[in-house]
Amino acid sequence: MDLDWLKDFLALAEQKTFSRAADARNVSQPAFGRRIRALEDWIGTALFVRGAYGAALTPAGAHFEPAAQELVRSLERARRGTQAVGDRDTATLSIAATHALSFTFFPSWIRPLMGSTVLGTLNLISDSMEACEQIMLSGEVHFLLCHFHPDAPAKFEPDRFQSVQVGDDVLVPLCAPGADGRGTWSLPGSSTEPVPYLAYSQASGLGRILAACKSRESTHTVTSFTSHLAATLTTMAREGHGIAWLPQTVAADDQARGRLVRAGSERFDVPIEIRLFRSPECRNHAADELWEHLYSRGCEVAAS
Repeated sequence: MDLDWLKDFLALAEQKTFSRAADARNVSQPAFGRRIRALEDWIGTALFVRGAYGAALTPAGAHFEPAAQELVRSLERARRGTQAVGDRDTATLSIAATHALSFTFFPSWIRPLMGSTVLGTLNLISDSMEACEQIMLSGEVHFLLCHFHPDAPAKFEPDRFQSVQVGDDVLVPLCAPGADGRGTWSLPGSSTEPVPYLAYSQASGLGRILAACKSRESTHTVTSFTSHLAATLTTMAREGHGIAWLPQTVAADDQARGRLVRAGSERFDVPIEIRLFRSPECRNHAADELWEHLYSRGCEVAAS
């Protein structure tokens, strides 16, 4: 058994085609296919039905999916826990961050902080909001950086977890431009011609926010693709597969270059916060230094 086999299996279950799953796993399609077959050989039964339009889970594959998810989470948790023990005597600062913020907001946000306070060695863990919440609740990291909206609160007890707002963002409906430079699709759509919708999966915090804010109540859409990664939805939108509500921190460059344009007016926008949650259990000197520095700068500190 190879951990990569499990991650490949979960990627194919989500992406539903070998080409997209192989791209997501940064491996060639032939190598990806061999690893899927190796997993099926190890288990002893087919996990996917291959077809002209992609790959669908067999009943055995659907049965195995939640077990694979838990195995990956457990192994990653064990690895992080073991690393934490090894780093206990060093000034390591561990921050969990959602994928959408790890690649865009985090680098520019942390840079000035590293110059003004002693943070020690930084350990960034990037994952879905659902996984980050589990990491935080397990006491494995000092902080969690995520998007936040009061209508879709994180799964933290208000009397235990403090948080500080460190930025602003907005979810904007975007799509690829047509020949005239305007959006290929336009909200709100109609019942006879619904707009193809690129949706966030249940593991996504942004999907949770969109569901809570009911931003799509007055729209006519049909879900054509699902992923917990804003980066994946950005690529799908850029390639003309539908519209997606994307954070401007993620999509700003594509908008500036004209690769993505608005698919609806500002009334469809969803303003959101970027917040840093603090663990009540995982503490060290570096974490205290960062928190005191943010507090001294007058950031809004609040319960979750």
